[in-house]
Amino acid sequence: MTQPTHPNSLRTFTIIWIGQVASLLGSNMTSFAMIIWAWQLTEEATPLSLLAFFTEIPVLIASAFAGVFIDRWNRKLMMMIGDTVAGLSNVAILILFLTNHLEIWHLYLTGAINGLFGYIQGLAFSTSQSLIVPKQHYVRVGAMISLKTFGSGVLAPALAGVLYYIIGLSGILVIDLVTFIIAVGTLAVVQIPQPKQSAASLTSDRLHWQQLTFGFRYLFQRPSLVALQIFALSYIFFDNASAVVVPMILARSDNNTAVLGSVEGAVGLGGLVGAVSLGIWGGPARRIHGLLVGRALVFGNEMMLGLGRMPPVWIGANFSAGLFKPLANSCESAIWLSKVEPDVQGRVFAASSFLEGIISPLGLLIAGPLADYVFEPAMMPGGILAGILGGIFDTSTGSGMALQFTLFSFLVVLICLVSYAFPTLRDVEDILPDHNVAAG
Repeated sequence: MTQPTHPNSLRTFTIIWIGQVASLLGSNMTSFAMIIWAWQLTEEATPLSLLAFFTEIPVLIASAFAGVFIDRWNRKLMMMIGDTVAGLSNVAILILFLTNHLEIWHLYLTGAINGLFGYIQGLAFSTSQSLIVPKQHYVRVGAMISLKTFGSGVLAPALAGVLYYIIGLSGILVIDLVTFIIAVGTLAVVQIPQPKQSAASLTSDRLHWQQLTFGFRYLFQRPSLVALQIFALSYIFFDNASAVVVPMILARSDNNTAVLGSVEGAVGLGGLVGAVSLGIWGGPARRIHGLLVGRALVFGNEMMLGLGRMPPVWIGANFSAGLFKPLANSCESAIWLSKVEPDVQGRVFAASSFLEGIISPLGLLIAGPLADYVFEPAMMPGGILAGILGGIFDTSTGSGMALQFTLFSFLVVLICLVSYAFPTLRDVEDILPDHNVAAG
């Protein structure tokens, strides 16, 4: 009988991480450039929120079945397929743009494709982490992922904001394609182990319906994971419902893309500093505190982004919010990785994504219409809220979106603080034992 082996090196993870850094940088540059292109074409918040909405919808669809495949199929291959298809969708956008046929609905379609295969790639990557690195490094790995996310968050807006007016959308798409090639290349040179299947996992999955529902049954049998999931759904909804920050900044800065790039880059710079600090520190002993307090600090600072009226305030608020994002994200990820066995992580994480996939698009779907038809008119001169809140948010274009953003950010802060009143969530690390990693 093959003895279980335990992950003992960050080398494989680091090689994959390097490729994903390049890929994410290119993807974020493209996303930023597409947002500018769409805003210049429409000057409305709704199309921008719909871009995010159509990217999220495939996650709901894929999460119904992807977990079964991730737990059974070669995870390295799934990651390579995800990166490759995303690259091909950008080729389609490039061709449409160069032939003057690119329209908003094309971005919705390719966004859906990228969302689908990006989710598959991300799920394969996240479920491989516990097989690649030792358990004591989960928070540090989370810090490296945050470093990747926020490092690209610093460079991508700044580069795209400048390059958009030099090489245009087509040039940025070409850069993105090169980064996809780098990502696939790094995956090709590493080995990613498959999880050793437990007897319980194999037995429970003999029927197709059992395969699809295993992740949900696993969650519902563990109330603390359910509480953790409910917490995630609550802040995700309000975070996405306030997804008007880009049109808000553009509207309040007279469409100044340099200001937008600086504000977007600030959260990345804050996240970069936070991720490096977290990597050195290793995170709190009680990860739930890192999650709840960290998330409250993120959205508490983001409230200032809505309350502020000048670029220095926006930049400072976004930097401060980014500073605490790696702490919250890494602690949340570490709890899930520690409490869910590797051989079922695909199905359990997919079930979690399915639940998020129901809630997240709702927030994105209402964000634009709320801004365009409720908050913006209410804060215009003569609007029903202008007399009450005009002194705080002003009554110019973008003031309604600022109110919307601030309100939803405050609700997340409130949710984080109230969560301490529920022992099922607060004591999740004591209630659920850590698993023992085994790879075959």
